[in-house]
Amino acid sequence: MFSRVALFLATNFAIMLLVTLIFKAFGLDMRAAQYGTNLGGLLVMCAVFGFAGSFISLAISKWMAKRTTGMTVITQPRNEVEQWLLTTVGRQADKAGIKMPEVGIYEAPEINAFATGMSRNSSLVAVSSGLLRSMTRDEAEAVLGHEISHVANGDMVTLTLIQGVVNTFVMFFARIVGNIIDKAVLGNREGRGIGYFVVVSVLEIVFGILASVIVMYFSRWREFRADAGGANLAGKQKMIAALERLASNQTQSSLPTQIAAFGISGNIAKGVQGLFMSHPPLADRIAALKNTSSI
Repeated sequence: MFSRVALFLATNFAIMLLVTLIFKAFGLDMRAAQYGTNLGGLLVMCAVFGFAGSFISLAISKWMAKRTTGMTVITQPRNEVEQWLLTTVGRQADKAGIKMPEVGIYEAPEINAFATGMSRNSSLVAVSSGLLRSMTRDEAEAVLGHEISHVANGDMVTLTLIQGVVNTFVMFFARIVGNIIDKAVLGNREGRGIGYFVVVSVLEIVFGILASVIVMYFSRWREFRADAGGANLAGKQKMIAALERLASNQTQSSLPTQIAAFGISGNIAKGVQGLFMSHPPLADRIAALKNTSSI
């Protein structure tokens, strides 16, 4: 985890440095200074706040998942199904080289499961009651392998870091443009007028929507990788069968917004809306697995 964090922090600071150099090369830093903006200080401030929100969300992700889904965390198995869940997750976690996650069941009619947590060795894997009712053991095993692969790949941390980078630059560019409009267009030369705060608020929404395309692209890519990981842990045919079962029973996810992106099954969207979806179409995921010969 720490090497992953260090890599993304280094990448973020490298991007910040590059943006600063570009601004200097074109004299934009001097222009911004005329309008009362210190680019270096603004970048640092935006990075602090951009990453803080993402890491706070990650730190409380397990707590939020338990609270919002009302799940039952299995501490002592009460029946054969719960014993099977613990045994299967434990075996896959050991094979993937991570510590045993917490395992939970939450009430929901659709077939779904998710993984979340602060790190590879402090995670939670949960399945819906609908999954346990509708899937065979082989299919459920593949779904668990998919979720364990998310944990082993560090996807929760990586997605958080990407969101932190995106937050940083959404805040940064919204404030630069807002300050220029406030000073040059609205003519407010004394301090910051109400126009600045209105423009910044609007631009943060607009830039945030556009930036979410980047975050969702990575989210869709990690689903393909987790499918491959599930195939490695449980078997390729089991993973394909699990995805086909999801495709034949796909409905809108009832997972809370905060954790919906971590579910194995996402909501359905077509056209431009697909750019903002956290999961690729199940047909594409099935085709990708079928066309992979290395598993």
